[in-house]
Amino acid sequence: MVKIAPSILSADFSQLKEQVKTVEEAGADWIHFDVMDGHFVPQITFGPIVARGVRKITKRFLDAHLMVHTPDRFLEEFQKAGINQLTVHVEAALHLWQTLQRIHELGLKAGVTMNPATPVDWIHNVLHKVDNVLVMTVEPGYGGQTFLPEMLKKVEALRELKIKYGYTYEIEVDGGIDTQTAPLVTRAGATVLVSGSSIFNAKDVSAALKDIKKAALNGLNQKV
Repeated sequence: MVKIAPSILSADFSQLKEQVKTVEEAGADWIHFDVMDGHFVPQITFGPIVARGVRKITKRFLDAHLMVHTPDRFLEEFQKAGINQLTVHVEAALHLWQTLQRIHELGLKAGVTMNPATPVDWIHNVLHKVDNVLVMTVEPGYGGQTFLPEMLKKVEALRELKIKYGYTYEIEVDGGIDTQTAPLVTRAGATVLVSGSSIFNAKDVSAALKDIKKAALNGLNQKV
């Protein structure tokens, strides 16, 4: 009922293979890629080449969050690299409907996301087309930021829309997810939790992932 997706943005790239294997063995459900182009967000991270390398060392579901302008330029390359799901920003995709359709044509799952200041209303017209809705619980562009509690309202709204219309999308959250915030987001309706620094910066990476998953599951048992 709850999936954990460690973000390799916070991994030690000199030990990337070992760290991916560690989180895989600890129970990671997805491996998350924070792809940044230096334009839509200030930072530059990695692209299909890194995704291709990770694909060779794990069979886990690979989830890429494209924080890039005009994401259509990169869809085929990520598909060839072995990514399973591509999530694009409503603010960055000039023709969002067409972009989501193209992702599906490539045989991938399609997701949509928005910056914290962007209202859920902006994606209402594509909710029936997506497999995943990513709620940014920090400003995109940097790892290790503090969780924005105001974003819980977005998670709740997406859960309500999902129930009302029978949508099947996952509700993914990304930013500031740790043992304290994990139960908050699952209680609000999140089904996939991305966590980077709280896992990979921990002394015991495996234990950190397991603790976050336990906390997330505890949130499901609490009333909204």
